[in-house]
Amino acid sequence: MLRMTFGAALSELRNAQKTAKGVSLYSRHVNRPLGRVFAAGAYVLGLRPNHVTLLSAAFTGGGIAAVALVRPGWGLALAVYALLVVGFALDSADGQLARLRRESSAAGEWLDHVVDCAKVTAVHAAVLVSFYRFFDLSSDAWLLLPLGFQLAAVLIFCGGLLADKLKPKPAPGAAPAPAPPPSRLRAVALLPVDYGVFCVVFLLLGSESAFLAGYTALAVAAALFLIAFMAKWFRELSATS
Repeated sequence: MLRMTFGAALSELRNAQKTAKGVSLYSRHVNRPLGRVFAAGAYVLGLRPNHVTLLSAAFTGGGIAAVALVRPGWGLALAVYALLVVGFALDSADGQLARLRRESSAAGEWLDHVVDCAKVTAVHAAVLVSFYRFFDLSSDAWLLLPLGFQLAAVLIFCGGLLADKLKPKPAPGAAPAPAPPPSRLRAVALLPVDYGVFCVVFLLLGSESAFLAGYTALAVAAALFLIAFMAKWFRELSATS
């Protein structure tokens, strides 16, 4: 079987994208397009989707480890941001590569979710370690902030997955209900809880006060979205019982 060129693979990926419903502007216009480039490159190199998932874990893990182990500064800020953004784009690329190679599997989806769960948990643990080791905090109460942010992020991640899995699926042979067009207003509203936007806060690591302000603002946003998401998911699942 002849392997497609990079350009052909990229073109096919552009025509085989998932729905944009429920996706923020960052993921739609930055992360997915960058993931397409990585997926096409991985295809040309002969990589499998699970290889890309592990590459994503390596880049993200490197950035998270740097947060916990290295004293904050502007050089660290740029390095951490770059590692996390590349890791996030590769997280998009593995699924796109699986569709391109027609190799989607339950094991691959499981590995992808495990890596995502580790990322969501570890990044806030790394911030907590950095706060304790390097920051001149006015009060130890600041150490509770990463724990609260971590709790909100994990509940949003796990709650969303469970809600999707527990919603009734169409009967065999039945046509799925047509998806409503993606809402630009919703895509903008979701930006505060998009992981790609969260990565931007690490560009502020060179300034303790700026990072604390940015991280706190996103933590508050996550808490508010958690309340809204939980109410929405519970209401939708209650309507199906």
